[in-house]
Amino acid sequence: MSGDPSGTGSGPGGPPDDGDLSARLKRLETQLEGRRPKAAPAPARAGTPGGSAQLGQAMRLSTEFIAGVIAGGILGYLFDHLFGTKPWGMIVLLMLGFITGIYNVMRVSGFSGQKAEKDRREGS
Repeated sequence: MSGDPSGTGSGPGGPPDDGDLSARLKRLETQLEGRRPKAAPAPARAGTPGGSAQLGQAMRLSTEFIAGVIAGGILGYLFDHLFGTKPWGMIVLLMLGFITGIYNVMRVSGFSGQKAEKDRREGS
């Protein structure tokens, strides 16, 4: 073990200095970079079936529907409680909430021919 086999060192049998180690390290990194396979780009998930975009759309549609029904039920309960018209206020306003929920789902999904105002502002 008489020294560095590559001939780079501070002297025979002595340890290589930092400059030599840095140069060898850079040379090794460039050789490794040349031999590594190029990474394939990640596939876009927006167009894949079952992706997060479809889940978000489904959650939005169900929220729009449920919000209409719950709002109609709460308003019907309050109407009945204030005016003593039990159960007619609840029945009528719950049905109106159901119809409003269906209309909101159709509007957001684009089925009714109209887009939601928020969607128009966002450029969708």
